[in-house]
Amino acid sequence: MSNHILIEKRINAFNKKIFVSSDKSISIRTILLASQAVGISRISNLLESEDVLNSLKTIKKLGIQYKKSGNTYIIEGFGLNGFNTQKKITVNAGNSGTLARLILGLLVKSKKRVKLIGDKSLSKRDFSRVIIPLRKFGVNIRSKKNLLPIQILGSEFLRPIKYNENIGSAQVKSCMILAALNTPGISVFNTKASRNHTELMLKSLKYPIKIEKKRDNDLIEIRGLSQFKGFNYSVPGDISSASFFIVLTLLSKKSEIVIKNVNVNNSRVGIIKILNKMGANIKLKRKKIYKGEKIANIHVKSKENLKAINCHPKLNSSAIDEFLIIFLVAAKSKGISKFKELGEMNKKESKRLNLGVKFLRSIGIKVDRFKNNINIHGNPNLILSKNFEMKNFLKDHRIFFLSCITALTLGGKWKITDKDSINTSFPNFLEILKKIGAQIH
Repeated sequence: MSNHILIEKRINAFNKKIFVSSDKSISIRTILLASQAVGISRISNLLESEDVLNSLKTIKKLGIQYKKSGNTYIIEGFGLNGFNTQKKITVNAGNSGTLARLILGLLVKSKKRVKLIGDKSLSKRDFSRVIIPLRKFGVNIRSKKNLLPIQILGSEFLRPIKYNENIGSAQVKSCMILAALNTPGISVFNTKASRNHTELMLKSLKYPIKIEKKRDNDLIEIRGLSQFKGFNYSVPGDISSASFFIVLTLLSKKSEIVIKNVNVNNSRVGIIKILNKMGANIKLKRKKIYKGEKIANIHVKSKENLKAINCHPKLNSSAIDEFLIIFLVAAKSKGISKFKELGEMNKKESKRLNLGVKFLRSIGIKVDRFKNNINIHGNPNLILSKNFEMKNFLKDHRIFFLSCITALTLGGKWKITDKDSINTSFPNFLEILKKIGAQIH
């Protein structure tokens, strides 16, 4: 089967209601927490993407059984440190930085050495940010140049730590929290604000975790070795997946969309705040709280005359996965949009800041680059008519999604390769586009 698609026509006006794929961050965290709970957990609406399925394979390799019944995964946990690590094991995180970093936090008491590997892209990513705090807990962890493969051997003599996390990485924070679950005493983390799904889940499980909000930081105190029972969880829609349909609607003519039942956690809605500052009118309706998470329907209408933004770096962490598609809106807006301190984008599945700049220039947009800051010179009249071939973008699913939305809103004839990359996070992306009216071959 071919691994590319062709898009040769812009999408016609549409008015639709859709569901997008389930939240990947929450899907992975529910699996990992269920593996540490006492008894049966039932997780419905789990995202069945490669990253999430790799999480299920990982806990199974570590001795935790699961089965699927209808739309629900049933996972049986044996409590904290319930993994079976009596023999040497290799676990494969595939492409998932979330799984790779978080599972290390749960292996801090492994009795035998566990080897963590990943795919080519993940093997280029920096793990020093979790290796350093894990060593402070007393874990024996080995790696060449802070890259995968990593060998981890747990300790019976873990000690609680105090640690400053100043990157604003939810993966690092969650790794430390999961390590603290398995450690006697109280660990204290002063963390730069980032997405907080792990903390909200633990609070909903009545786990002894305290969170004090400072100005730009969270002070987290967590008491280790407190068991918690199995739980039920229904995973909401993923705002990262919704973001592509938000922008598709915004940049199409006379179109409207309602994206139903999406997680709109404050630490994730940077894209909505940024686009509304640029003149969009994105509304959240039917809001509710589910296990600490905010859920809502997202209402979007087409908008002409969008304006440039001088984007405050405070918004970066809540939009870090969505900046590629935000750049496309900046390309179609009036004026020069400025984005600063985006170095974290280059720590993702690919060097996304570099690739984003290259992509914008390839469609005729002037971009000024100053290390991790960029200025995008918008062109509200931008319409594409040339032939474009998108390949060699390191199989990054978000570059694939960006290319599709660009083709459907700006025109041109596009051949887009690495279709299989969508399986990482959003396997039914093309199916939903076709239901809205996109012609994709």
